[in-house]
Amino acid sequence: MAEKDTVLLIKTMAKKMRRDVIEMGFVAGNRGAHFGPALSCIEIIASLYFEIMHHDSSNPLLAERDRFVQSKGHACLAYYSALVESNYIPREAMQTFKADGSFLAGHPCRNLKYGIEVSSGSLGNGFAIACGMAKAAKVKGEKHKVFCLLGDGECNEGLVWEAAMNAKQNKLDNLIAIVDRNGVQLGGKTEDIMDVDIVSVWRAFGWNVIELKEGNNIVAVLDALNTMKNSQDGKPHVIVANTIKGKGISFMENSVDWHARSMNKEQYEKAVSDLAKV
Repeated sequence: MAEKDTVLLIKTMAKKMRRDVIEMGFVAGNRGAHFGPALSCIEIIASLYFEIMHHDSSNPLLAERDRFVQSKGHACLAYYSALVESNYIPREAMQTFKADGSFLAGHPCRNLKYGIEVSSGSLGNGFAIACGMAKAAKVKGEKHKVFCLLGDGECNEGLVWEAAMNAKQNKLDNLIAIVDRNGVQLGGKTEDIMDVDIVSVWRAFGWNVIELKEGNNIVAVLDALNTMKNSQDGKPHVIVANTIKGKGISFMENSVDWHARSMNKEQYEKAVSDLAKV
């Protein structure tokens, strides 16, 4: 069971990260932002960066650092917020999100100086890269872990399952995938677009699976990540986390409309008010 002080820390960081997401997304103006998919995975990414992963923002090229790959690259606001709060990215850079010439693009672009390990956005591709990174670590005898965040809609991609088979065949127990199962993708609800028992599918592909009924519950997330991180059973690991799209903002929660769009001043003020109540 996660310690009380650790849970409090993650809760505090998750609140800051949600505010960062809103600030960056609002600055993007008419360019828009993927608010919903970023807000659903905040507790997962906060748990990774502020408790689970071994990393050092003062030495972003640390050889033994754990690697994080955000395969659902459209949710980059959650990723950037963690990098801001852990001092990889200067806070003032938030004001440049999606601006011309900014390194904070609408999908992550590899920039190790700022802690961005992999360019992602073409769904399924980041996960395949993460599998390759984990295999390379095994070949070279390196002990770091590779963590990869996917979306449930992303799991419609065939590339995901080709990579999953490869990871099982190569016994990549240094790989921990997390599926942010928020139930909504660009075109609608995931169950209407591709109704699949995703937990059973991962098990059928030979992965060690934990399903979280409440994927925004910090204690549950930390316990699952610790269990997977410490396992050496010869199988790759996946956590299927049932989360809430747009978590924390009342008018965004479980809304298809807020997968990706721009935010006006009134909506921004309402979002800030919602976060102040948490």
